[in-house]
Amino acid sequence: MGASAQAVPRGRVTLLLCFFIALLEGFDIQAIGVAAPYLIPQLGLSPGQAGLVFGAGMAGLVCGAVTGGWLADRMGRKGLLMVCVAIFGLFTLATLVAAGPVSLGAYRFLAGAGMGAAMPSLVAVALEIAPPERRTRTITLMFSGMPAGGALAALFAAGFLEDYGWHSIFLVGGVLPILLLPAMFWLMPDIRSAVNAGGARPGAVQALFGEGRLLVTLLAWFTFGMTLLVLYLMLNWLPSLVAAKGLGGVGGAGAAFAFNAGSVVGAWGIGTLVDRLGPRIPIMAAYPCLALAMFGLAGAESLVPVLVLAGLAGFFLLGAQYSLYGVIPLYYPGAVRGLATGAAIAVGRVGSIAGPLVAGHLLGQGWGPAGVAMAMVPVVLAAGLSAGIMTVRGRYLDN
Repeated sequence: MGASAQAVPRGRVTLLLCFFIALLEGFDIQAIGVAAPYLIPQLGLSPGQAGLVFGAGMAGLVCGAVTGGWLADRMGRKGLLMVCVAIFGLFTLATLVAAGPVSLGAYRFLAGAGMGAAMPSLVAVALEIAPPERRTRTITLMFSGMPAGGALAALFAAGFLEDYGWHSIFLVGGVLPILLLPAMFWLMPDIRSAVNAGGARPGAVQALFGEGRLLVTLLAWFTFGMTLLVLYLMLNWLPSLVAAKGLGGVGGAGAAFAFNAGSVVGAWGIGTLVDRLGPRIPIMAAYPCLALAMFGLAGAESLVPVLVLAGLAGFFLLGAQYSLYGVIPLYYPGAVRGLATGAAIAVGRVGSIAGPLVAGHLLGQGWGPAGVAMAMVPVVLAAGLSAGIMTVRGRYLDN
């Protein structure tokens, strides 16, 4: 009984530390978006160059997720997470000395690689410490740190960027990960899954596509790609799109805050429904609701409707996405869940790279903020259809 009682608080401490790691990534991702109205003119970036800079961070996340997913099945989580957080913090600080699109893009790539490598381990840790009936809620609770961090970045931008400049938000975003390292060293146990101790591990191709998993894997990748395309377009361009509606930089920061605040509630709410009802109904319903929110956001012109619709978009978009983080690994054998999660995140990040680039291209072609939002509606519906088929065809594995 004593060991069991001790495991509960240790699990809670580990979950809290993982929440803070996710929060730091959310802060950083939103930081580049809310800093964009100040950063882009100061560095003289064109819309296309800004899209490339945004995309560089996502490209780093792709490379990091592939490597991190492979390592997550082969080594302890603690050391890997500490290295990832250190890389992320140092190269976020390096953003302060960026002088143009090339150096800024390079630093964003390397910071993204650090956080991308951490994400499969975060999922693995949550699956290992959570009871089966609370797996999805545990993962969505942990990853709700990302929109919480995004909301903090939006609040920081509204309160400080006008007076202290865009550098200030990256200073905070780089120092906080470094400060988290001692807490991780002293408080986080070095969790190692039992499947890592030995035994046969299937190869990557067999793990991802064997035993009838070909369709589920392809659908998971497509769903992640389309969902993350919309997500990162919103995270990177929402403040600028709202400002372009004539609502100013403060209105843009307010929309970013509403989006992230709605995301936190959606992650908890939809994650709870998935644990209670299974993934089909909650996830299949979330995407049409998201499409309606995007459609309304395209036509909204005053601040209150924009804030409400941005919050609803965050609720359904992140609620579905974070629930999928808890659902998809369970379609694979326990020995390769890190690889499967990392592969899905990495392939999905292609969409996250495309999102900012698509927005920059559409704006450059004169589509305007309403046109960009409307262009995302069919993307959302395609992701929802894919997710629906995946949840019908996928089967949970207990090991």
